[in-house]
Formats: sequence, C-alpha cells, structure tokens
Amino acid sequence: MAKLVLRGLEKRFGGFVAVGGLDLELRSGEFVSLLGPSGCGKTTTLRMIAGFIDPSAGTIEMDGEVLSSPAGSVPPERRKMSMIFQSYAVWPNMTVAENVAFGLKLRKLAKDEVRRRTAEMLEVVQMGALAERYPAELSGGQQQRVALARALVIRPAVLLLDEPLSNLDANLREEMRFEIRRLHDEFKYTTVYVTHDQAEAMTAADTIVVMNGGRIEQVGTPEEIYQHPRSRFVARFIGGTNLLEGRTLTPDAVEVADMVVRCAEGKAAGPSAAVSIRLHDVRLSATPFASDTNAGSGTVARQVYLGAHRDYLVALPGGLELRATAPMSFDVPVGAPVYVYLPPESCRALAN
Repeated sequence: MAKLVLRGLEKRFGGFVAVGGLDLELRSGEFVSLLGPSGCGKTTTLRMIAGFIDPSAGTIEMDGEVLSSPAGSVPPERRKMSMIFQSYAVWPNMTVAENVAFGLKLRKLAKDEVRRRTAEMLEVVQMGALAERYPAELSGGQQQRVALARALVIRPAVLLLDEPLSNLDANLREEMRFEIRRLHDEFKYTTVYVTHDQAEAMTAADTIVVMNGGRIEQVGTPEEIYQHPRSRFVARFIGGTNLLEGRTLTPDAVEVADMVVRCAEGKAAGPSAAVSIRLHDVRLSATPFASDTNAGSGTVARQVYLGAHRDYLVALPGGLELRATAPMSFDVPVGAPVYVYLPPESCRALAN
C-alpha cells in the first residue's frame, strides 16, 4: 500500500493546458476513480503518476518521496506501480501463465517462486484452468483477467487502470468492475482508476474525482457526488438530472416556468439560477398536486416504455423541458396534460 500526493500538478503541451494545478491526496489502500469526459485530463494525470510523462509544474509524491517534478522523475520501472491499459496489452506469443510470470522473471525470482506465485494469482482471477492457452484463444473478459493477474502478481504498491473495461460488452463490463473491486478488497493496494463511465466509478471507487477541462470539479464519495453536486457540470455528468433555468427569488427559491421552486440544498445567487433535480425524484400525476410551491403543469412531449419504467419528457410553460421517470402503470399519452411536483428535499439551487 502507498500514499500518493499530487501537489499543484500541471501538464502543458505548448500553449494547451491539459492538466492545470491539481491538488489531490490518496490514502493508503484507497480506491480512487478519476472520472470525466474525453479530453478532461484524467489519462494525462494517470500517465504522469505512472512516470510515462513528466509534469510541467508541481510534484507527485509517494510515501514522502518525490517521484515526479519538472526537475526530474523516477522512471516507471522503479515506482512500484502496475498499469492496466484499455487494450489489455497481453503478449500474443506467450501463454496465459507466461504472461503472468513475466514480471516475476524480470525481477529474477527463483523458478519455484515464480511458478508458485503465478499459479496462486491465476486461481485468484479464476484463470487457472486456462494457464496454457494463448490470448487469441481467450475472450475479452478473460484477457482482462490475465492483465489483472500480471499486474497484481508483482505485488505493486499502486495499481493504475486506464479505461480497462471500455472494450468489453455491457454484461462483461458489469462483471469485471465487481471483480476489480473484489481484488482491491483482497489485496488492499492503492488504486487509481480512470474512466468516463459513471457506473464503473460509482460501483468500484471509495472516492470519485470528477474532472473537467484539466481541473478538479469535485471530490467525494459516490453518494456525495451523486446526491450533492456542487456545480452544473457535476450535476449533468453524474446521473440523469434536470437543470431548470429560472429567476432567483431568494437564496433557496427559484422561479421556474410558472412554479416557485424551493430548494433544500444549494444557494441561488445573482439574478438567475438553476434548479437541479434527478429524473427519478420528479413526481408525475394525472391530477393537480395540492401545493402552492414546487408544483406545476405541462404537456407530455415524449414517452418511452423501458420495461422497468417509463421515461417522460414534459414541456413546461416558457419553453422549458423536464425529464422524469415513472412506474409502468403511469401511462399518459403524448400531447396529454400532466402535473409535476418537485420535492424540495430533492431540489438543489445552483448559481450561474
């Protein structure tokens, strides 16, 4: 296990700032996900942690030792880290066992020790029966298990993962993200996991670092990030949400369409603000709600049957649109009137 600290970390490519002034501390044994859209700087940050590229400013420290700075960096092979790539990067000319044993052989361990640790790790990732197969004979999920075994068998202090599941189908992705978390819990190494998939981050991570434009938008647990977004970007990126633009009435009340919406969280400031509310928190009804605030009406603009629920798009007065999910039993056709209620405890005011 290792403690990682990023201080003022920056990476510039010419005039472009890919990563700008990151400050982040990772506790020993913590599973941290760098989450954000393409181009937000998460992979560049990971590559700096790995030692593949040097920072333009700032430092990376592990257990008090400076690994990277503009003055010089410890090479990747001396960082006690393993990295798993999006493309698996298993060697096609080696068997499963040979792939996993490769790092141990480089460290010149005794042959018996190499065989023992390789066999143990293959059993951990449930690949023992396939030890003599070649990568071309494996599925994508199996190849990713080989990559995991190869990374873990050398007992790294830090495990780095760069979009490791993006090449897998939906069912395999779900299986493997639970597997990655299981292995983390078993071996207790410090993990940095880069992804653009919020489900992966929320399933596996202890802490999520939401990045945008090379900077950190918010750091918190999955529940904190989802329930208490601090910016419009985080509210939109994490989970399905509505951002309803309106006129500020008070710090906790915003006029949206023909509604006065009171918000239990956040703070409206300036002449205009937005109300953030998750799709599943919106309540729909065929009859009016008995409330003077947070209630209004609209017209069903779209309705999609999704099996477990229905997805509605409601046209509100003033050209605003509101998305909501409702039980299958709530079936209102397109063009029909519908009534909405936005529970104050589910509403968050966000300043412009």
